[in-house]
Amino acid sequence: MFLHLEDDVTHMHVASVTIFEGSVDYTEAVEHLRKRLHLVPRFRQRLASVPLGAGRPVWVDDPHFNLEYHLRHTALPEPGSEEQLKNLTGRLMSQQLDRTKPLWEIWLVDKLAGNRFAMISKTHHCLVDGVSGADITAVLLDLEADPPDVEQQPWTPEPEPTPAQLLTEALVERATEPVEIARNIRRTLRTPRRIAKQATDVLEALGALAWAGLNPAPHTALNVPIGPHRRVEFVRASLADFKAIKNVLGGTVNDVVLAVVTGALRRFLQHRGVDVRGLEMKAMVPVSTRAEEQQGALGNRVTAMAAPLPVYEEEPALRLAIVRESMKDVKESKQAVGAEMITSLSGFAPPTILGQAARLQNNQRFFNLLVTNVPGPQFPLWSGGHPLIDLFPIAPLSSNQALNVAVMSYNGQFGFGLLADYDAIPDLGVFAEGLEKSIGELLQAAEEISARGSSDGAAVMDEAAIAEAADREVSPRA
Repeated sequence: MFLHLEDDVTHMHVASVTIFEGSVDYTEAVEHLRKRLHLVPRFRQRLASVPLGAGRPVWVDDPHFNLEYHLRHTALPEPGSEEQLKNLTGRLMSQQLDRTKPLWEIWLVDKLAGNRFAMISKTHHCLVDGVSGADITAVLLDLEADPPDVEQQPWTPEPEPTPAQLLTEALVERATEPVEIARNIRRTLRTPRRIAKQATDVLEALGALAWAGLNPAPHTALNVPIGPHRRVEFVRASLADFKAIKNVLGGTVNDVVLAVVTGALRRFLQHRGVDVRGLEMKAMVPVSTRAEEQQGALGNRVTAMAAPLPVYEEEPALRLAIVRESMKDVKESKQAVGAEMITSLSGFAPPTILGQAARLQNNQRFFNLLVTNVPGPQFPLWSGGHPLIDLFPIAPLSSNQALNVAVMSYNGQFGFGLLADYDAIPDLGVFAEGLEKSIGELLQAAEEISARGSSDGAAVMDEAAIAEAADREVSPRA
């Protein structure tokens, strides 16, 4: 799906920018990574296409794998500011990965001001999703400043399959999948009560997803055709602040993230002279379906929900209350279950149909932007004895979505990684400032309520006020 979504202006790689104390030794970094590559064998594999488009591409060992090609070294010019780092990151995010090689790159960036260096990593989304990406980052880094030495494992690439072998395997797969479907149907039919329950669940889930699709997102300044070039911003926050807000005002940490983004969108659009009265935007919120036993595995286990963002609401605490109640409704609607079902069905779709479905999804108007919040490791990590101090995730843009927001927690911190189309969003810094102000507003509201001695923050919000605000006329004006 993610391969089909990619074109000249839509780059389907996920990324992260990590910042460490000290300076990097490239030779040591190469050896450090070489000893750990056996933990992520897919990093030595490339895609092989099936002749005549008769099957999905498959992963094969790259006989010409060269670690120095994938792990690259550069340095910032004086003064080595974070603005220069963001400019470099934007340029790297504008370049697609070479599909003839393993689909990942890591750039070591030296001479960052403050005696720091950065690591910019890019991995194609078909290889990894946000949650498994977090696990892999933890595997490739160290849990202590002076870890025990890792013995390098020998690696010999498996012989590359011939075009005839690829075609034969694809045809066998196509022939056996319907048999497996029929076997599952027969097994289910033996238990009529279970099939009735499953049929009800399926209809409810698909109905919820269809209802979300029949209510398209409004057109905004964020929803314009994009080009190939990107710009990047970083925002730092405290995980403790987000927990303090949700403990007083109610909801989850993710609800607070969505409310913060909503406040930043309101400021950004007002900066552009947009009338935000009655404007409710929609965010696509990816949801991990990865089971605990699948942690650390490569590949994608992800679905999504459409989250309403009440940009029309001026009061920060009430904005969070509306988001909280809306997300409760979304979760109860089984939207995510319906999306997961459709995603799983794509495994049985012939490649041509899969490609058309991907492009249809890419041109949809179900949401205005992506907001993804991935839990990262809540303990310090190291690289070659250098402590990791900042982590900023970056998610790919979709067609007609010129901005997205990726958030990742690490060791008590929150790192916001903002990616935007270079030409459509030249004022990305305004949105970044809006995030910081939105966090401050909610913190202030939580402190004021705490000072009044309330023991139940969620109950402080008048339910009638929430209902009145949420029921206001929503207009597609933007």
